[in-house]
Amino acid sequence: MSQTSTPKFKRILLKLSGEALLGDVDYGIDPNVIKRIANDIKEVTSLGIEVGVVIGGGNIFRGAGLARSGMDRVTGDHMGMLATVINSLALQDALESAGAYARVMSALSVHDVCEDYIRRRAIRHLEKGRVVIFAAGTGNPFFTTDTAAALRATEIGADLLLKATKVDGVYSADPMKDSTAIRYDSLSYTKILVDDLRVMDATAIVMCRDNDLPLVVFNLFNSGDLLKAVKGEPVGTRVTNEGKKGNH
Repeated sequence: MSQTSTPKFKRILLKLSGEALLGDVDYGIDPNVIKRIANDIKEVTSLGIEVGVVIGGGNIFRGAGLARSGMDRVTGDHMGMLATVINSLALQDALESAGAYARVMSALSVHDVCEDYIRRRAIRHLEKGRVVIFAAGTGNPFFTTDTAAALRATEIGADLLLKATKVDGVYSADPMKDSTAIRYDSLSYTKILVDDLRVMDATAIVMCRDNDLPLVVFNLFNSGDLLKAVKGEPVGTRVTNEGKKGNH
C-alpha cells in the first residue's frame, strides 16, 4: 500500500505501556516522550482514522509487582488502575496541546476528572473525531491492560490493535539477552500461545484470536512507524489467525 493511498483502517486501538512514558526519567512521565506520542497520534487522526488508546501504569505502579512485595493483589491492582488514570489525563493534556480533541473514559468511576466508560458514548466520541483514552484497565483486578486493550478494541469494533513496545516486533527470544533471536514479520495467534512468546498475556491473545482482530507489534520510538502501520505498510510484526513465520 503506498503512502499516498487512503488509510487501510477506519478505527484503531493503540496500546501503550506505562513504561514507554518514562523516557529518560526514572519515575513518572517524560514530557518530551508524551509530547511526541501525542503528535504521532494527532498525525494519524489527521488522516480521518478514529483512534482509541489504552495505556498502562507501570511507570507509576504495577499491581502484580506490589503483590509480590506482600501487598494484597486486589489492592495493588486497584492502585495500578488509578495510575493508568494519571497517565491517561497526561496524554489527554498532551493531545489537546497538539491540537487534537481527546476524552478520557475510565472503567473506575472518577467523575471529577474523567467520564465513565460507556461503550456507545465511546463510539460516538470516536465518530466525532475525538481520541478516546480508555483508563483503569477493565476495572477488574487480575486483568492486565493488554487484556483491556483487546477487550476495548473488540467492543468498539476496531479494525486493528497496535501494541507499541521498545523493540521492533516479536522475537523468538528476548533480543536483549539472546543475539540469535529471530524477528518475525508475521505470526499466528496459535504460534504465540504454543511457543509462549509473551507478546501479550494469554487472555489478550485468545480474545484477539477468537474475534479475528489483527495485531501489529512495533517500536514506539521509531519515528513514523505508527503512521506506516495504519497505512498498512510493513512495520514490526503482524499477528493474525493466518500469520506465518517470517524473519529478517
